[in-house]
Amino acid sequence: MTAMKGGCLCGQIRYTLKSAPAATVLCHCTHCQKASGSAFSVNLVAPLSEIEMTGTLASYDDTGDSGNLLKRSFCGTCGSSIMSEPAARPGVAILKAGSLDDPSSVKPGLQIWTRSAQPWVKFAADMPSMEQGR
Repeated sequence: MTAMKGGCLCGQIRYTLKSAPAATVLCHCTHCQKASGSAFSVNLVAPLSEIEMTGTLASYDDTGDSGNLLKRSFCGTCGSSIMSEPAARPGVAILKAGSLDDPSSVKPGLQIWTRSAQPWVKFAADMPSMEQGR
């Protein structure tokens, strides 16, 4: 696998994911909807140790729909969402696929929090789905 590269809208944050993500997940939770400004968030789950980051991220400690703490990191200049870190999974990063230089290179394999999905969102019939998180 070729390393995946990405960053924020203004270019002050850049990252490289050095290995393939463990999973690519669509999240329909209400917090991801607000944080992304969209109907869902496309997320790459990977070990934090596999991400090289340049620039300084701002962060917000969120309590997700699950009740668990989630550190949401973003560019403090342009506001682009870059990554989240779940307190319940130390050492795991959740990169926002929309921040990739080539987001077309990812294919989601799972949907979570479908119980809060927008009613006009169509689910892929062949994609495993969960009403809540895992």
